[in-house]
Amino acid sequence: MLRHLIPLALCLVIGFSSGSFSQFAVQAQIAASSQEEAAPPSPRQVLGFTPGDDRTIADWRQIRDYFATLDKASDRVLIQTIGETTLQRPLIAAFISQPENLRDLQKYKEIQRRLADPRTVSDERERDRLISEGRTVVAISCSIHSTEIVASQMSMQLAYELASARDAETREILQNTILILLPSANPDGVDIVADWYRKTLGTPHEGVEPPEIYHHYAGHDNNRDWFMLNLKETQAVTRLFWREWFPQIVYDVHQQGQTGSRFFVPPFYDPPNPHIAPLLLREVGLVGHKIAADLQATGQQGVITNSMYDTWWHGGFRTAPYYHNAIGILSEAASARLMTPITVTREELTKATSRGMPSALQSATNFPDPWPGGLWRPGDIMRIEMIATRAVLQMAAKHRTNYLRNFYELGRRAVNGQPSPTEPVAYVVPAGQGRDEAVAKMINALISQGVEVHRLDQALHISYIGAHIGQAASDARKVPLGSYIIFLAQPYRANIQALFEAQVYPNRRTTGGEAERPYDVAGWTLPMQMGVEAVPVASIRESPKERRLSLVGDETEVRRDLALPLTPRSAKSPIVNPVNTPVRLALYRGWTNSMDEGWTRFVFDTFNVPYRSVRDRDIRAGDLHAQYDVIILPSQRAKDITEGNALDKYPQEFAGGITARGVENLRRFVEAGGTLICFDASSELAIKSFNLPLRNVLEGVKSSEFYCPGSILRVDVDEAHPLARGLVRATDVYFINSTAFEVTDEKRVRVVARYADREVLRSGWLLGEQFIAGKAALVEVPMGGGRVILFGFRPQHRGQTWGTFPFIFNAIASSSAKS
Repeated sequence: MLRHLIPLALCLVIGFSSGSFSQFAVQAQIAASSQEEAAPPSPRQVLGFTPGDDRTIADWRQIRDYFATLDKASDRVLIQTIGETTLQRPLIAAFISQPENLRDLQKYKEIQRRLADPRTVSDERERDRLISEGRTVVAISCSIHSTEIVASQMSMQLAYELASARDAETREILQNTILILLPSANPDGVDIVADWYRKTLGTPHEGVEPPEIYHHYAGHDNNRDWFMLNLKETQAVTRLFWREWFPQIVYDVHQQGQTGSRFFVPPFYDPPNPHIAPLLLREVGLVGHKIAADLQATGQQGVITNSMYDTWWHGGFRTAPYYHNAIGILSEAASARLMTPITVTREELTKATSRGMPSALQSATNFPDPWPGGLWRPGDIMRIEMIATRAVLQMAAKHRTNYLRNFYELGRRAVNGQPSPTEPVAYVVPAGQGRDEAVAKMINALISQGVEVHRLDQALHISYIGAHIGQAASDARKVPLGSYIIFLAQPYRANIQALFEAQVYPNRRTTGGEAERPYDVAGWTLPMQMGVEAVPVASIRESPKERRLSLVGDETEVRRDLALPLTPRSAKSPIVNPVNTPVRLALYRGWTNSMDEGWTRFVFDTFNVPYRSVRDRDIRAGDLHAQYDVIILPSQRAKDITEGNALDKYPQEFAGGITARGVENLRRFVEAGGTLICFDASSELAIKSFNLPLRNVLEGVKSSEFYCPGSILRVDVDEAHPLARGLVRATDVYFINSTAFEVTDEKRVRVVARYADREVLRSGWLLGEQFIAGKAALVEVPMGGGRVILFGFRPQHRGQTWGTFPFIFNAIASSSAKS
């Protein structure tokens, strides 16, 4: 076989077996025919089609029902409901393993818990016993991005073949691993896509993406929520992983664009995050190369490594494991048109470029066998994903003791690690900051992902590192009773460091001098985003025996500590509406899939702020001031708002935007006394359409001169302005290729906040500070009887920037008296 041509040394390193995906399928079929009575039903027998077939799709009910059927028919499969989705669908996980392992799940769960925290293991003998008895726990998640639909369909075939195959290789996998298979981390989105695909099947619109975000609040950003834990799905999976099961390997199955490589697997592109253990980066690369080699052995072309996707950013499904001493694997298969085949031409491949891939037709060490183009089907995607999942499970089974030992060792090093003189031993969140809801959210997010947090039952005296929000530098401080302290000497030390430290992204340029775009954001420091003071502690005067501390257990405890309303039994948020005056609030919701709009809805629902969504037709209809006092435009380009979706791609009801008529109606709304609030990119529409005395100084500037891709910046706030109520003069804001205003008529504009005159960057990457230093970041412009409020930054970015939420609430509340 071609596989046997691979050098023996490589085989020994990456753990090749003699099996392949095709052999695996044949063996499963043979077993099914010879043991027909014992075999569970195949997906085709239940669904009426084989997952991956052209122009077929299973919705969430069908997927869930098939897994329920497997649960009943096979003693290798156990289904658990792990939570509820945002739209109240059941979120399930399939545990797949040898029947004996499933009968003893609690035993293996306890082994995982103890290996995850070496402080619970008494000595090396006990460590070795746990490793000997334990199983490699592998989590595989499918279609968190539901337009990347094939993996959710593939999950049924994968489960069936593991449940029915009788070959030695499958038995080894089942014996040595426990697979936690998530058919989808976004069931709501699976149904959005399935319903839309069926509706458009056989029409000119077949295969286009739905005209709505595929998570109720977050859309694509549902895979950017893995440290903030805003979403119900993220919360449920995080609890399963980092409070209950502690997997050694997490594999997140994705799809990418249509015209690049056929499949990406690690190793990842640079830069790596400095807090990821080098051992994890090596193990990630090892698994990725195993997948790539197995695919190459089958003749699959177009597989790439070391391209596009990096390990810098924190907050993704596959990045969270790195900060929990686990291996995170990402794969990205080239997409079809949902479940409709496509033809990709050589010309399209020639034009496709990315970091690490100058052309989709140019071979390289990381891309040795480019795909020449042709027909690309959902079944091609599924075949690749089946081989990839099989490779991950083979590695997990063959190297079980190594994975368990390394997992334990990484936790031990984190607990016992000695900080350098410039590194803190802990972070303190002082009591009495006046931001109790933000503190409660931050502390709960940390606890929920397995970070230990203690409450001070008596004051402590600390020496701390550097100067902090609103405070001059000093080397001593008394921290009051009721404060929280997070020690770094715990298994998830890296997670604390990655969330609390300021990020310093390297100045990476292309050969032409342009900024090299990171895969995601460059900075995310949690306390800065949330407006919460967190003090890095150099030393504590009191000895451990003298300290009176209590381990904080859960959200209820934190909210009770802070005298906040407790979470009700209903799904409603316990937070009191900060807009304490009646305001008729509208939020623009077009058909062009704005995640910024979704996150704005999330913020309003979380803070119980009443609002109505208004569509394009509502804006076009006019008479807006009779219905609303405030209208918010989320961050969208003016063209997207005014023109919307193209009529040749979408049905008429979802095409077009607010049009020129809608723009004129917004003008009349403001002149009649209304308040129009524009977030970031939508400021362009107001400035140019209403001839406001402002200019975006960054418009047309090359990235070689200015670039700021998702970073935290400092602004100076006019604390006397009503929009700044509750804010401090030096405030951190989130800037993601955003806006800075030059005021051309100071008599007509009130500046609420300006980017700092110097040292603007707080966390991330800022190239060309001089372009925005001292420029306006938040302005109020009177217009007729009303006003326009323009945010140059993202005040509600991904639901994370609690520190700037008050700007939004103040803008809404201050509109009541003007309406």
